[in-house]
Amino acid sequence: MRRREFTRLLSGATVAWTVAAHAQQTGRVRRIGILTSSAENDPEGQSSIAAFREELRKLGWTEGRNIAIDIRWAAADVEAMKRFAEELAALQPDLILTSSTAAAAAMLQQTRTIPVIFVIVADPVGSGFVASLPRPGGNATGFTPIVKSLGGKWVEILKEIAPRLSRVALLFNPTTATFIESYLEPFKAAAASVGAEAIIAPVNDMRDLEPLVAAEARTSNSGLVVIPDAFTTRHRAELITLATRYRVPAVYWSRSYTEAGGLISYGPFIADEYRRAAAYADRVLKGSRPSELPVQAPVKFELVVNLKTAKALGLDVPPSLLAAADAVID
Repeated sequence: MRRREFTRLLSGATVAWTVAAHAQQTGRVRRIGILTSSAENDPEGQSSIAAFREELRKLGWTEGRNIAIDIRWAAADVEAMKRFAEELAALQPDLILTSSTAAAAAMLQQTRTIPVIFVIVADPVGSGFVASLPRPGGNATGFTPIVKSLGGKWVEILKEIAPRLSRVALLFNPTTATFIESYLEPFKAAAASVGAEAIIAPVNDMRDLEPLVAAEARTSNSGLVVIPDAFTTRHRAELITLATRYRVPAVYWSRSYTEAGGLISYGPFIADEYRRAAAYADRVLKGSRPSELPVQAPVKFELVVNLKTAKALGLDVPPSLLAAADAVID
């Protein structure tokens, strides 16, 4: 009797496992939309999306089996973001990932029902994306790695690598850096603390960029803080080229700038933010609501110094800064 009961139980368990496996194989494919402010040929944009996809695979979500991903590359074009946001909303995906404040804004103008997970958003509360960081309260949540205090930290780092600094300009595009007000106070306070004049330097398009950098070059001991927004990311190469040509020291927010020839950068591990976003996507696909998932701050920052660029600008990098760097590019 015991053997027959055991055999029956084993058979029942096998059938249950088979049914479950079949249900997983034949269940509906979940759809994820991605709206990114990067250009499709941007290396950092590509590596970031790859990190998101890789983490999803680790969590059991495989394209062609149980998820489909639709990507729109907006290349820092705000009008394109609006158009792509409308396209993605019309697809009615299970969730949407956005990168940058401008992309999140465009997406949330189209839907307040589809779950939205954002990354690289500076001020989600001030931008109206969430009610508060611990309790988002709506259909959006995510990661805000560009914290306000960085506005001051970048000035301090620039002063350390360029000790003669007496004037520092905050460079941003007002259309894509709608959050800029939250950075101004720490930026101005840090500039005053190191004895430098604080300059607010908006650029509306590429035509404004070279004249601004050239003007800073004509003022001795001037430097640039390049704010993270869709415009400055899209035109990373041009910014670096101009800063080097005019011999203006500049600090950036992402390692991708120093790897491309920029002087120094300090900011979050970008790929890690996308991996964390994948973990949130997994939870949403399994039933969690964005309103239940708190907006998270960065876990770790990295400091990267480009010695070749420092030499070209005639700067001696202090040993203390080299010791603190997470990476040094020769």
